[in-house]
Amino acid sequence: MTAGGVNNEERLARAALTGVVEPGDEHGGRWLREHGAVELMARLTAPRFPEGTLPGAGERRIEGHRIRAAAARPDRDLETAAGVGGRFLCPGDPEWPRQLDDLGDARPVGLWVRGGPDLRKWALRSVAVVGARACTPYGAHMATGLGSGLAERGWVVVSGGAHGVDGAAHRGALAAGGATIAVLACGVDVVYPRSHAELIGRIAEQGLVIGELPPGSHPTRSRFVLRNRVIAALTRGTVVVEAEYRSGSLVTARAAQRLGRLTMGVPGPVTSGLSAGVHELLRGEAVLVTDADEVVELVGDIGDLAPERRGPVLPRDLLGPAEAQVLETLPAHGVIHGRDIARRAGVPTDEALGRLYELLALGFVERHGDGWQLVRSAIPPSNTRRGGA
Repeated sequence: MTAGGVNNEERLARAALTGVVEPGDEHGGRWLREHGAVELMARLTAPRFPEGTLPGAGERRIEGHRIRAAAARPDRDLETAAGVGGRFLCPGDPEWPRQLDDLGDARPVGLWVRGGPDLRKWALRSVAVVGARACTPYGAHMATGLGSGLAERGWVVVSGGAHGVDGAAHRGALAAGGATIAVLACGVDVVYPRSHAELIGRIAEQGLVIGELPPGSHPTRSRFVLRNRVIAALTRGTVVVEAEYRSGSLVTARAAQRLGRLTMGVPGPVTSGLSAGVHELLRGEAVLVTDADEVVELVGDIGDLAPERRGPVLPRDLLGPAEAQVLETLPAHGVIHGRDIARRAGVPTDEALGRLYELLALGFVERHGDGWQLVRSAIPPSNTRRGGA
């Protein structure tokens, strides 16, 4: 047994299987659970393969697995990973994030990891920020703000390393000197997209780059989709910033919902197709959030409350109930007698006059003989044209 609790034979078999079984293949996951990695590789590489040995997959699919198994070179893959500062994690290792076990037979066979920090510890306090690749400037701004705000509060920002919202969230966390994890749909030594070479390099230095596929593997459309279940399972919650109705980000959010994780959405203009998918989530079980404080309030511990939201404090807000009651009775324009003010306020005349003199000293009213009038600055603005032309 190694210090990590997984013997070398098991580790080699699982490393090989990451290039044999596609991510999220539940048939492969069931075979692993029933036979173990070593026995599964032995069956796939045996000279003769009796029919029915691995139920649930057709002959053509089994033959494809056997071709891949015969070509597997796990020793070489482990050396390649080590060459870029990487390692291979198996279920049962101390660093394995146990929340991934919630995926059942769709759990990763293993994880290729590039970077120094402990993945299990980082994942315990992590949030996914995902969204559109072709995001708007608004979406990029919100994702960057969420990334930096979460990092400043000690949370790990998890995303997919893609263009748009993903990249903005990673950059926000890095700019704040915080922690971030990129979950790739390719090998951890492969840069995709190529324009993110510098970003992926920075994440590997300051955070973690992880993936299910062995070094040298390239992404496919299905691998991008299946990668999202790892993002959802790894984190406490998923925030979606801009997503169309057909979006991989919604796949992540719905996976998070199925796993019992929190799902959050940042609203956008109702006229924007890039926000349509987010709004659909918000009409369901997702929670609306607008900044990192609100995210932390949902995913954090008891007492991690977002600050109370309120408008600016106006001079009228500082008045006591009695003075405010009298002030409310004065019309916006014109002079009114003190007796009429007392009647409208429902208080004795002497009390009303006392309050009026206090309001006079505070600059809310002015006196005209026996009458009283609001000063111009104390007249509340009209709401009748709010939002109008």
